[in-house]
Amino acid sequence: MQGPVECIKCHAHMEPGWVVDKTHAGYEQESWSPGEPQPSFWTGLKLEKDKIVPVTTFHCPNCGYLESYALPQSISER
Repeated sequence: MQGPVECIKCHAHMEPGWVVDKTHAGYEQESWSPGEPQPSFWTGLKLEKDKIVPVTTFHCPNCGYLESYALPQSISER
């Protein structure tokens, strides 16, 4: 995303960040996957790893509103 993101609730500048997913192996960044979830006996869900997109979440410091985007690159690569 280019430039600052404005909160749609109170019009403050939002802070970029990410939502933590806790796993058995530790912590990961939340990701988006296309289609409906398909169960997998071994991994919990079947995934097409080449189609996974990291989710960037913006936080409003004034009202606490969260807004998420599935961006093709992580926020650290911007």
